[in-house]
Amino acid sequence: MTPAPTRPPVPRPSSPAAADGVPVPGPRVRDDMTVEVALSLMAGARVDHLVLCDGDDQSTGVVTLALLTGLRDGPAYTDRIRLRDVIALAR
Repeated sequence: MTPAPTRPPVPRPSSPAAADGVPVPGPRVRDDMTVEVALSLMAGARVDHLVLCDGDDQSTGVVTLALLTGLRDGPAYTDRIRLRDVIALAR
């Protein structure tokens, strides 16, 4: 039996990019997700970051497990904080 030839993956035009333009792999989530839900998703997926997308599926940023954990453990944390608010605070 001969193995089927494989092709390299084709980058998607809507793939997220970091500030330097390099695509960032990882789970893509909407930026209206709460911090608690994001932390739960990250634990279930066993990832250390999430790529945030707006309503048009355009990348709006990346949040890390360390950032969200630090925010959750801070005195100003409430369970209503959305990921888009985290990005706004980080800028």
